Amino acid sequence: MSRISNQRIWLLAISFVTSLQSTKVLSEWKKCGDRECEVAMSRVQATTDYVGPDCRYLNFKAGEEIIVYSKLSRINENFWTGSKGKDFGYFPKEAVKIEEVFIVEEVEVLAKETDFLCLHGDKYTFE
Repeated sequence: MSRISNQRIWLLAISFVTSLQSTKVLSEWKKCGDRECEVAMSRVQATTDYVGPDCRYLNFKAGEEIIVYSKLSRINENFWTGSKGKDFGYFPKEAVKIEEVFIVEEVEVLAKETDFLCLHGDKYTFE
């Protein structure tokens, strides 16, 4: 009986650590095309396949087109945010090449905690 309890505790601990990682703030600042980060900044093309570690990330295949809406800044400048069809999420800037720039002057704004939550349908998933 204690072996089953130990396994459950271990699984709960793993689940808890995983959920903390998927709600972790990736950066306190981001650069956008406007203060609300609603204006598309650029159009990029994936140069490699990418599968993110959780639902906050945008998965894509080489050659796919992505519209960029923000870029993390200061501490973590390696990730941009964009959309591909209905999918939206973070991706490494090294996995894409810029095809067209829409916004030259970027605005730096504070990131919100909700920027780093998973969105499923019309509801935020708090993991």
